[in-house]
Amino acid sequence: MKMNSNTKRALAIALAATMFIMPMAQAESSTSTNQTTQGAQQGGAPAMPECTCENCTTTEPHICTCSGQTMQTPPEMPNGNGQQDGQTPPEKPSDNGQQNGQTPPEKPSDNGQQQDGQTPPEMPTCSCNSESASSDATKSDNQDSDASDSETASDEATDETTEGDTSSDATDSSKSDSNKPSGKPGSGSRPDKPSGSAPSGNGGPGGAPDGQGGPGGSGFGGSGTVTNGTSVTTIDEDTEISGETYESSGDDENALRIDGATVTLDGVTVEKSGGESSNTEDGDFYGQNAALLALNGATVTITGATITTDAKNGNGVFSYGEGTTVNISDSTITTNQNNSGGIQTTGGGTTNAKNLTVTTSGNSAAAIRSDRGGGTVNVDGGTYTTNGTGSPAVYSTADITVSNATLTANNSEAVVVEGQNSVALVDCDATGNMSGTYNGDADENIHNVMIYQSMSGDAEVGRSSFSMTGGSLTSLSGDMIYVTNTDCDISLSGVELTLANDKLLTIEGNSSSRGWGTAGANGANVNFTADAQVLTGDITVDTISTLNMTMTGGTAFTGTINVVENEAGGTAIEDNVVLTIDEGCTWTLTGDCTLTSLTNNGTIEFNGCTITLADGTVLSE
Repeated sequence: MKMNSNTKRALAIALAATMFIMPMAQAESSTSTNQTTQGAQQGGAPAMPECTCENCTTTEPHICTCSGQTMQTPPEMPNGNGQQDGQTPPEKPSDNGQQNGQTPPEKPSDNGQQQDGQTPPEMPTCSCNSESASSDATKSDNQDSDASDSETASDEATDETTEGDTSSDATDSSKSDSNKPSGKPGSGSRPDKPSGSAPSGNGGPGGAPDGQGGPGGSGFGGSGTVTNGTSVTTIDEDTEISGETYESSGDDENALRIDGATVTLDGVTVEKSGGESSNTEDGDFYGQNAALLALNGATVTITGATITTDAKNGNGVFSYGEGTTVNISDSTITTNQNNSGGIQTTGGGTTNAKNLTVTTSGNSAAAIRSDRGGGTVNVDGGTYTTNGTGSPAVYSTADITVSNATLTANNSEAVVVEGQNSVALVDCDATGNMSGTYNGDADENIHNVMIYQSMSGDAEVGRSSFSMTGGSLTSLSGDMIYVTNTDCDISLSGVELTLANDKLLTIEGNSSSRGWGTAGANGANVNFTADAQVLTGDITVDTISTLNMTMTGGTAFTGTINVVENEAGGTAIEDNVVLTIDEGCTWTLTGDCTLTSLTNNGTIEFNGCTITLADGTVLSE
């Protein structure tokens, strides 16, 4: 198409005008946009408060999880509506539980984009050093000592909860941080987060594994894993050794350890002169801090040894684990501190002892001692003496047989059997003098032999067994035999009994103040056989317990049997007391009695007293 000169001139003028107007419009638009954005920051959408948490070290805008507030706005990203992309509107009253009335950062849509299609710059997670505000994965290596001192095992749950909070959508750490400012305006940049990995352990103060330890690292509660500690000397090859001396004064340390080897020790001296135990039950269960520890299927034969300890958990000779066997004879073992038994067997180990002289002075320090996992213990001859409270001559969570020995507990009961375990005494002289209840609990029974289930997990729930043949059993305080919260078999044959009071056998529930079952439902069920036995004293059975008693072999019993109310008001059960008297046996009553049923093939001397049966029958002369 052809244009005339007038048309050409008009087009040229229009083009010139357009080139002049467009730059002015662009500049004006830019000015307007800047003013709008500035208004969003200074007017309509005030900036969020800067983080003032003293524990935070992050230099960038972030969500402070220790205070629950969103702190400091991230870099501005205009979205055309006068507010920063992905940021909260001006403060408004809270109706969702958020602090300061703030609404948390906008949550992404299902496709990972913000509602306006933009992806906001990354906001780092809080780097607060507070133990209760950060997960293990984000803990700083320079944790505040006060926070560590106050941490307990329950803090692990807090850490897990906080970790869930800090992994929210608003703190996605996978996005780029190229747009993040370098520090807080006007205050200078904060130091970078300390380098290095988060602490690897989950322990509480003192480094006790799995958070079990109490403050100071001297907790009562096992690690949950086998923890034997260390040793000064470890023998892990078959050998024979004579006359050597082994010493230790270190924490959680054995003086001598026999690990999986067959070893003979003759005339050795083993001394554990000191060293703290970081965890009492690791010492009780696994031999940590013992003088001599045998484990991992070792077989050690010890003759003529002198073994001394003066440390908590300083057990003299410790046999741990299935397949491990300790044979020890003609040796002396002396321990001086708490939780320090003479010979200790756990985890299915075996101990064979002959003619030992064992003396312990601490509390919870039985001369013949076992604990979690039990095992087999055979003792023949020797003297076994304890001087502390809670320190019977024999404490069994194993199968223990003692023959021809003298057993003396100067401030404790003579024998304790816990759970599905046994003690058999043959021709022993056993004496107990329980000086008081544990922790001064007035509800506890004082006794000479106790058979019970503690529910601690140290012994399997099941039928206990206590038997004694020949020898003597002497009580200097309390009831002769006390049974609670377990099923058990008791057998006495030809034993000389000396009672401290008139109570021969007490079978009843307990207050449960120490966790021994539930009050009102923690009675005991006992089978008691007296064979060629002289018995004196009273037998009481509460209404939630049972006794099935058999007198045989010419047994003579002088005393009473009665059913009494359970002190906690538990539901009474039937067949509380069933008594069988075989031919040639005699029962001489010293007071009125109550039984469920009676089978009498022997002789009953009523002495003017009566026997009332459950069906209402009253027996008398």
